[in-house]
Amino acid sequence: MPKVNLNREEVQDKVYGCWLGKNIGGTVGEPYEGRREILDVKGYSSPPGQPLPNDDLDLQLVWLRAVQDLGPLGITSAALGEYWLNFIPPPWSEYGINKSNQRAGLVPPLSGMYNNPWKDSNGAWIRSEIWACLAPGCPDVAIRLAYEDASVDHGGAEGMYAELFTAAVESAAFVVNDRDQLIKIGLSKIPPGCRVARSINLVLQAYAEGASWLEARERVVADSADLGWKMAPGNLGFVIIGWLYGEGDFGRSVCLATNCGDDTDCTSATVGAILGILAGKSGIPAEWSEGIGDGILTCAIDRGSYGGIPRTVSELTDQVMEQIPAALTAFRCPVRISDGPTDLSGLGDLRLTDDRVASVIWSRSSYAVAHDFVHLRATLDYGRDPEIKQGVPFKLKLRLENKMPDCRHVDLIWHLPEDWSVLPSKGSRVALLQGEPAEIAFEIRAESVCQPAYRGILEIVAEGRPTVGLVPLFFLNPA
Repeated sequence: MPKVNLNREEVQDKVYGCWLGKNIGGTVGEPYEGRREILDVKGYSSPPGQPLPNDDLDLQLVWLRAVQDLGPLGITSAALGEYWLNFIPPPWSEYGINKSNQRAGLVPPLSGMYNNPWKDSNGAWIRSEIWACLAPGCPDVAIRLAYEDASVDHGGAEGMYAELFTAAVESAAFVVNDRDQLIKIGLSKIPPGCRVARSINLVLQAYAEGASWLEARERVVADSADLGWKMAPGNLGFVIIGWLYGEGDFGRSVCLATNCGDDTDCTSATVGAILGILAGKSGIPAEWSEGIGDGILTCAIDRGSYGGIPRTVSELTDQVMEQIPAALTAFRCPVRISDGPTDLSGLGDLRLTDDRVASVIWSRSSYAVAHDFVHLRATLDYGRDPEIKQGVPFKLKLRLENKMPDCRHVDLIWHLPEDWSVLPSKGSRVALLQGEPAEIAFEIRAESVCQPAYRGILEIVAEGRPTVGLVPLFFLNPA
């Protein structure tokens, strides 16, 4: 039985508030994006009545399309990577790098890790609202989806941790109103020692000490100086500054995040989204909501290839609401939405600060590619950049997990370029027990490397099973 029931009308009000707040914050901050000095923004600087286009919001329209097409359980990093290639044209920073890597043959998370100086940047956490809205009150589900999203263009770096944090906070905000508790929930979903957590804790400490927002900003700026601009740790710190020092005032919070400078559209839009969930559409002051209207303008997606794109916040809210029941059911969430009154009496049973799901994500190698084959899951870990040199062994790790209750043997058959070899052998057999993953180390050696890139296949055949697993192999020639 569900532990928590959420009233449908209240959820819809919060979902609308999320997107409206996102639109407002993005419009306030967008004209100042990239300015690193302290600002003095007090409101809109754009013409009244409509928002400014912002990739923070419009990329999430593509993710919504993916959910509509594939269903919640179909959201994988590989699937989202394909949607990147089809629907998102801009070549900006990590957006362009991940697409270039994918076109070369690298799959996520390799596409987000390889040769990517922007893997610690802001591109992922700015698009976390879709996952939070699909999993209201279920932050562990939101971060699972956020991981699939972030790994495409940020691999396993700070940019990914930042999206885990924002997705968790925004999901929990559907059932928790206390600001400090929400930040605690968000921090429980990222490694305590990561740079994102460090920046957030710097702000929390400054606020607790009674330091001004300017002093808090200086601490964050100094601590993040080695990372450069547009990076997630510093900008998440600015989000927390806006939220804490805004003291619950929507406009003041959004403007404070903007006034910290740097990636201003990202910081102010995220503060707006969080407060929009907490307050709902009805709780956002009219001076802010009426000044922007209901429209959505886009700048980073291919409208021509993407039919049915929501053109208003109302349409976006309706389409998201249609997907929430399926997501909650697919992930077996202890939360349901109904026309009955909201019942949070079982909230304690949700264990919102539990880190077990999150720690599984943290423990994943940033160079490991997972493949599901119904009866088993195969994870191939390159361990490093997939660059191979002539005569130099390249070590791989393969993890096989049995997803069914029966035990079986699987044959591993390597299909490699000519003059390449693998140890222990090109053909081997592994006993696969239920509940006991098998881990095997292999070593590939290339006797000749003259092409820019090489492909291969690891074929996995299980006795008595019709599904054959084909794991693609890809190596680059660094010369």
